Amino acid sequence: MKMSIKTISKMTGFSPATVSNALNNKKGVGRETSERILAVAKEHGYFPEPKIDNIKLVIYKWDGIIVSDTPFFSAIIGGIEDEARKAGYETTLCNLSPRNADFHDVRNQLLNDPNSALLLLATEMDEEDAKPFINTISPLVMIDNWFEDTIFDAILIDNTDMSCNAVKYLIAKGHKEIGYLKGSIRIKNFFYREEGYKRALATAGIELNPAYSFSLTPTMEGAYVDMQMFLAQGKPLPTAFFADNDIIALGAMRALQEKGFRIPNDISVVGFDDMPFCAVSNPPLTTVRVHKEEMGRIAVRKLFDKMKHNPGARTKIQVCSTFIERDSVAAIE
Repeated sequence: MKMSIKTISKMTGFSPATVSNALNNKKGVGRETSERILAVAKEHGYFPEPKIDNIKLVIYKWDGIIVSDTPFFSAIIGGIEDEARKAGYETTLCNLSPRNADFHDVRNQLLNDPNSALLLLATEMDEEDAKPFINTISPLVMIDNWFEDTIFDAILIDNTDMSCNAVKYLIAKGHKEIGYLKGSIRIKNFFYREEGYKRALATAGIELNPAYSFSLTPTMEGAYVDMQMFLAQGKPLPTAFFADNDIIALGAMRALQEKGFRIPNDISVVGFDDMPFCAVSNPPLTTVRVHKEEMGRIAVRKLFDKMKHNPGARTKIQVCSTFIERDSVAAIE
């Protein structure tokens, strides 16, 4: 059966005018109605083969506490723009937030744009947020997130393995009481880093002590204030901490130092990400270097592969990180 607006109208029960408006992203069509029409149109091959001349980097934000204007995300974006430019493609940045009134309209335009391939920076996404993107008519690659039940091609950090290695490093330095500076917003990256922290302790036969897990706001100032509060309670501290990321680590270090703790003499700290300021912090922070620019470049290459060959199998690519030893960890007897 040749697909047309009239055919889709008969299949869905909506008027041809409503179907036309939904297919062309015009206002006045309810969200559920639009999604139903678009799903039927895609399922039955209504949309023509896309002719892509643009790459859209969709930056998904709930509140922007995690995905913010930091060197981490700037480096990923820089890698994307550089790789796309080499291949002759323009990159357009699009911020997408459920908090915005036009969220559903903007999202539907992205999902049904035949001229743009999508890179989805999904750090702040959960599985429900991701589901509508299954129905995009153009190639899509997800960056910095992945979901077990919602399969996308994805470019990821080796979170669990490298956090496990970081904690093993602390154990090799003689630490047996190792705490966890835990981001209070539980994005998937932090979940997998916690798994690595637990795995390293279990492998070494060290019992997990919940009293050494401190939940901190994942901003520099927020982590500092929260750590001050924990220290004011006078709770026992471990000899070392593994932090979900560098921002949390450095905020906590400031609070510890103001309380009179010497780092690393009294307490050792390991971060994750290797932000540029880690090399000049006091002391310079031992951390895990995420190859952020390369993540962006690999995402673009994977997107080009989908554009050219449209392989059926989905792939999950983990970009291996590097452990960076500096001065924030001391060996103990």
